[in-house]
Amino acid sequence: MSREKREKEIIIEGYKQWGDDLPNHLYGMFSFAIHNDQTGEIICIRDPFGTKPFYYYLSKEDELLYGTYLSDILEDSRFEKEFNPAMLQHYLTYTYVPGEDTFFKNVKKLMPGYILHFQDGKIELKRYFAPTFKPDTDKALDDWSNEIHETLKQIMTEIKDPDEIAESFLSGGVDSSYVFAMSDAKVSDSCGYEDERFDESPLAKKTAEILNRENKRALITPEAYFDIVPWVMKNMEQPLGDASAIVFAIGCQETAKHTKLCYSGEGADEFFGGYNMYRNAERYGENLKNFYIGNTNIMKEEEKAKLLRNYDESIKPIDVVQSIYAENEGLDPLSKMTDVDIRVWLEGDIYLNVDKMSTAANLEVRMPLTDMRVFDIASRIPAHYKVNETQNKVAFRNAASKVLPDEIAFRKKLGFIVPIRYWLKDDRYNSDVKRLFNSDIAETFFNQDVLKSIFDEYVSGNSDLWRKVWTIYTFLVWYEIYFVKNEIR
Repeated sequence: MSREKREKEIIIEGYKQWGDDLPNHLYGMFSFAIHNDQTGEIICIRDPFGTKPFYYYLSKEDELLYGTYLSDILEDSRFEKEFNPAMLQHYLTYTYVPGEDTFFKNVKKLMPGYILHFQDGKIELKRYFAPTFKPDTDKALDDWSNEIHETLKQIMTEIKDPDEIAESFLSGGVDSSYVFAMSDAKVSDSCGYEDERFDESPLAKKTAEILNRENKRALITPEAYFDIVPWVMKNMEQPLGDASAIVFAIGCQETAKHTKLCYSGEGADEFFGGYNMYRNAERYGENLKNFYIGNTNIMKEEEKAKLLRNYDESIKPIDVVQSIYAENEGLDPLSKMTDVDIRVWLEGDIYLNVDKMSTAANLEVRMPLTDMRVFDIASRIPAHYKVNETQNKVAFRNAASKVLPDEIAFRKKLGFIVPIRYWLKDDRYNSDVKRLFNSDIAETFFNQDVLKSIFDEYVSGNSDLWRKVWTIYTFLVWYEIYFVKNEIR
């Protein structure tokens, strides 16, 4: 019996036995719907962290349209396509689509940790999981490291069937290196650039050599990068201003040429305190709820008011996360920051990118660090074993050092570097950017003089503006595909 068929049977039998408690008995990545033939009820469930997408829409005839692809809904004759302008204001700040709404009016995301019941034209949403944090100060650092290590060891025995052969994505960082070291993968896959300033692939190759395994490198050229942008935005189904998503897409395409299954290390940064900004948590304190919306925040309200033709001052990005702050009142500042990123950033950007790009490339990606058992450990680790004055992911790195040299386990976080800030201003590559910035589409949404000044200032030397230029450009690419050319599949 295939893994897919076996998993379907487990879900059906599990729901018969446990009902809505089913997802609390499941590990891993999932989103699915169950149709009860006897009652006509539809039950939709998404995993606790949103690693797999799920969308739904209630038609005028009170029929539920749903699927893991937006195209499942958009192609249905009962769907009425309409642009949601409110999302553009959020997007220009977040660089992705946060929360339950989408760029398509009345199309919703089933949020992580939720169950949807539909019957007789009515939708009922029920929450089965929310991240909770209960720091345990009685354990020592080595205790936490041992628990992380033993748990990941167990997960790696379950993540694939014995007859499946997997490779592993590998950057220069500790997360992917730890997953690779703990796996049975013989081959790792990395992306690199001709410009040595941005090329982490030599670090990945060195890691693979230390582990006596193979490393394959996909060279990312600026030509290939810009050429694939429309394909990425079409298959992403909603715009995403994360420049690394384009690199990941190329990496998936190249990796799919020699395997159909790959591991990846997403999740550890948010669970274990991996971002450098988390070191400021104590300084931010109670003020977090007034400004911290997650990992990205690139455009202020006064900037959007000038840029947008139809700015609505009632739409505030902070509103998306206020309910999270209401729930985590009393937690330490670091837990509050990671709570926001786990619920909003991971779902809206990181996991969406991994799922959409791997699926489009016909590659299956499994992420062992997103497992509920890993989060359970992270939720109990006190802040000082996550972030201190000199290091992030303290306990996690300690665990990784059990199978990796210290130079890898404790290597400073570099991030997924992309030379886009330089490529974007180069006339050899940015012709489509300039075309869309001067198009009727851009004029529909943006004040052209303000848009032009942002681009001109960026090209003239203010390279910090690249994220704003890129975020606007990816929106325009996506809009042209879905609302001008009306391309779906």
